[in-house]
Amino acid sequence: MKISTTSLPLNPTQPRYALILVGGFGTRLRPLTLSWPKPLVEFCNKAMILHQIEALVKAGVKDIVLAVNYRPEVMVSVLKKTEEEFGINIHFSVETEPLGTAGPLALARDILGKDDSPFFVLNSDVTCVYPFEAFRDFHIAHGAEGSIMVTKVAEPSAYGVVVTKPGSTVIDRFVEKPVEFVGNRINAGIYIFNPTVLNRIKLEPTSIEKDTFPAIAADQQLHSFDLPGFWMDVGQPKDYLSGTCLYLSHLTSTHSPLLTDPKKNKWVYGGNVLVDPSAEIDPTAVIGPNVVIGPDAKIGPGVRLQRCVILSNAVVRDHAWIANSIIGWNSNVGRWTRVENITVLGDDVTIKDELYVNGASVLPHKSVSDASVAACLVSRWKTEQLMISPLSHLDLNVNHRTSNRYV
Repeated sequence: MKISTTSLPLNPTQPRYALILVGGFGTRLRPLTLSWPKPLVEFCNKAMILHQIEALVKAGVKDIVLAVNYRPEVMVSVLKKTEEEFGINIHFSVETEPLGTAGPLALARDILGKDDSPFFVLNSDVTCVYPFEAFRDFHIAHGAEGSIMVTKVAEPSAYGVVVTKPGSTVIDRFVEKPVEFVGNRINAGIYIFNPTVLNRIKLEPTSIEKDTFPAIAADQQLHSFDLPGFWMDVGQPKDYLSGTCLYLSHLTSTHSPLLTDPKKNKWVYGGNVLVDPSAEIDPTAVIGPNVVIGPDAKIGPGVRLQRCVILSNAVVRDHAWIANSIIGWNSNVGRWTRVENITVLGDDVTIKDELYVNGASVLPHKSVSDASVAACLVSRWKTEQLMISPLSHLDLNVNHRTSNRYV
């Protein structure tokens, strides 16, 4: 795919560089990350990190540094094609010990500080519309050392709030989980800095949020930029699913041709359905709203899917019912099986026929039946009971927000 870049005159204020904080083991998104590094896990049928790389390329970035400390060799082999396709340089900055969120900037100093141009920094878990061009223009216009992209949230008491000076974008202070209302804007995990910021950061484990930002703000050199549109940190399953819904709604609002047309495909119900062209869908299935189906997946007769993600090569057999769940690559969901409540199947999982799987994470390469639960599951609710049950033994009219998770 050819990506056009924003046409700008060559000057030292045009960002050429970006650093993506890839991080480590991706434990929050297990069991998917037991098989594949988190940045390469598909989000709406494209590796998470490719969404960000494509947006950076459109903004004119030529060199992208990936700060990694887990399985860099896998990412190198996959992203080599991306480097060639987009005509960019992808550098891997491998940490021998975790350096936090600021230390990786110091480790990549030779690239990020190569000239006087500002550079982007972003967390790999964040999904949004990535308005890098507008963010760049905002940063250049105010001329200070750094800019933070912020987003509004309904419950600011659960986050660290960014407080600006009255009538200004200059950041005054940060308030962690405020008891009283001080604002509703939080750090969205996307920044742009002048290279002078590197003088503030040592090559050691350091937090950009707790150490670097307050120091820049104290010098009145840090501004906030309001992020338009949706935002979500998709680093854990429930947020991955919420982020998927937001992204699909964005595609709908922009009339994206990527979405499956319900007029041409009668099995689409409620809209916001994204299906890879190579997937096979039985015409008697009912799919939607908010469903993503990956390459070479197979959906059988009478299947009902809603608010779920079916990754590549997965098979969902006749009359299965899946909601609020992620079905891993190469997995197989049996006939008349019901899967729900943020269940996540790892790679190559088999769920036998006529089972009810509720709120579980199933390890890769496992086969789940009524006798195999203990060996297959990683519980996200350590204080709650996990069990497996034949579908015929369950009253599915009960409120499933109870203390038990049926798997």
